[in-house]
Amino acid sequence: MLGSTHGTLTTDSRRARVIACGELRPGPAVHGRAADVDDLDVSGRPLYADVPDLERFFRPESVAVIGASDAEGRPNTGITRQLLAWAERVGARVHPVHPTRPSVFGIPCVPAVAGLPEQVDLAVLLVADPLPVVEELAESKVRFAVAFASGFAETGEEGARAQARLAAAVRRSGLRMLGPNTNLNAFERFREDLPGQAIALITQSGHQGRPVFALQELGIRLSHWAPTGNEADLETADFISYFAERPEVGAIACYVEGLKDGRSFLLAADRAARRKVPVVAVKVGRTEAGARTAASHTGKLTGADDVVDAAMRQFGVVRVDGLDELQDTAALLARARAPLSDGVVVYSISGGTGAHVADLAAGAGLRLPVLSRSRQAELHQWIPRYLSVANPVDNGGHPVGDRRGRKIIDSILDDPEVGVLICPITGPFPPLSDRLVRDLVEAAEASDKLVCVVWGSPVGTEPAYREVLLGSSRVATFRTVGNCLTAVRAYLDHHRFVRSYRSPFDEAPRTPSPSFKKARALMRPGQQLSEHAAKQLLRAYGIRVPREQLVTSAAAAVRAAGQVGYPVVMKASGAQIAHKTELGLVKIGLTSASQVRDAYRELTDIARYEGVTLDGVLVCQMVERGVEMVVGVTHDELFGPTVTVGLGGVLVEVLRDATVRVPPFGEEQARDMLSELRGRALLDGVRGRPPADLDALVEVVLRVQRMALELGDELAELDINPLMVLPRGQGAVALDALAVCR
Repeated sequence: MLGSTHGTLTTDSRRARVIACGELRPGPAVHGRAADVDDLDVSGRPLYADVPDLERFFRPESVAVIGASDAEGRPNTGITRQLLAWAERVGARVHPVHPTRPSVFGIPCVPAVAGLPEQVDLAVLLVADPLPVVEELAESKVRFAVAFASGFAETGEEGARAQARLAAAVRRSGLRMLGPNTNLNAFERFREDLPGQAIALITQSGHQGRPVFALQELGIRLSHWAPTGNEADLETADFISYFAERPEVGAIACYVEGLKDGRSFLLAADRAARRKVPVVAVKVGRTEAGARTAASHTGKLTGADDVVDAAMRQFGVVRVDGLDELQDTAALLARARAPLSDGVVVYSISGGTGAHVADLAAGAGLRLPVLSRSRQAELHQWIPRYLSVANPVDNGGHPVGDRRGRKIIDSILDDPEVGVLICPITGPFPPLSDRLVRDLVEAAEASDKLVCVVWGSPVGTEPAYREVLLGSSRVATFRTVGNCLTAVRAYLDHHRFVRSYRSPFDEAPRTPSPSFKKARALMRPGQQLSEHAAKQLLRAYGIRVPREQLVTSAAAAVRAAGQVGYPVVMKASGAQIAHKTELGLVKIGLTSASQVRDAYRELTDIARYEGVTLDGVLVCQMVERGVEMVVGVTHDELFGPTVTVGLGGVLVEVLRDATVRVPPFGEEQARDMLSELRGRALLDGVRGRPPADLDALVEVVLRVQRMALELGDELAELDINPLMVLPRGQGAVALDALAVCR
């Protein structure tokens, strides 16, 4: 049986829900806007991201600093000083608020929010308890607030309750709030002299964004930084949606410890994919230790990591592991033009270096095409013939020092099979390395293709690196081969993804299918269904099951076997039975009436001995020839219903070869699930076996998805194991099924 996944979801009472008859009941307004029925799927969940207008948050015209101070040695004084400098840069008027001070840094101070001389866009709360202030801000029609205070959900249950009260007050107020437990990163000084598309940064831990912020010193532009903290209101998804609409944003970089709401995150990722804006994310929680630490830091638990990983891939989010990978991958995706080809060439002045990097590139899944004979002949005009120029291209060193170096690079970039040139320079070797760097930069400026340089020197102060490479907006420069290959793979995958992306939310069902009423009548809240009842559920959605009959006597079993056709399988059927085989409650290969009678008596005797209540005994058609698969539904508390496909039978627990998707998804994603299985070759036919009916398997996956969407929270778990996928053209049959109702 498939195990349930675990995680935590902050319940959102703002959603509309589907009631029993399928009628939609609108939920409360989302920040003043009621959800439109057309924007909800069949289970009442939103289909499109609600994009907040955050322009006045990042570029306010007026700012109130509540708790402002200019007393030396006070923490609020340093914060106030930084806010004043930021407000001057963005052209905002500042209104200090303090109950006893007549002025702060020479600016007149008002004693309370009610005394503000104008309606302000942003209120910065430098107070220990922001709750009373939020209620005051509501009366003053303030649009945004930032709460720095800690001691909320990151501290445990009592803090979580305090955060829930704060979040409720924010919802009632109509304002949008960043925090609590956030910091000053949103008010950093961003360089305005850098060209090109920018990176927008989102972090739940401000310190973890520092490496990306520092990219400005390498000439890479940053436009925004959203330190989301505990996300009592504004969350990572809100900022992804907003940044995806900004014309200056070329990529969104995220450091995520826990997702507040899985659905909101996917809707935001969908918006970014529609806009072709890459999202690169470090998501903490791959291990139990990482998940536990992240939860203690932000007050949110991660979802099951395999579901998180699959959901990100499904919607084109590039997941990386380290902050160094985050900065390098986001920088490349923000600045590089779309590839003209996915072919990668490794070019070096050392055969050993080229061979090593080529091996690593192939291992990373990059395509290294063999250059054509005519291209190789052209390269051999400048490179000695004893050196290989097929890919990798080894120039032997000397051609770099004269006019031949540029001709070699131009020739490689002219090849239509080549979309990316990677040149590893393991260390400075003047004057050859200096001339090589200049040629690479000039060739990149003249080409529409991506040129990547790995500057391997541990020093990093060489003029060829600091001035020439980092001074180029067209060459992507890396310090490690690993980060280069990770970034290039993400770059090619992203553009491949967005070229063919079709939002699954556009095709998601909005109204229940005719199967829904039949299926819902079979549900038993809080109970596990018997195999017989679970198969009726499958039949309601058009999923094929074997010929079978449920009987309650030995004589009826014999009659059923004659009608089903020998050989038959007999199984005890009851709502309490989860593992029939372990209890001896399955008999296979029965070929005669006497065997059927004996099997019936034995099955009922075992059930009585084990104290298991039966609704009868199933007499089933025996289906042997095919590939055993498992298709199931589990309820992830972060993302909701998820659909899993894997190798079935006993292999599901031994090999754990399975993959998962979050509905809604289409046929292409269903087929991608099969491609991700390590045992995919079994479906293609091995050792003389015929290929399996993949179309039928995909159809079952899509029907199970529809069931998961329509039954929603009512279906806690569904396990079809085994689903026997017959040879091509013969379909698929659900031989066993288990369903658990909420």
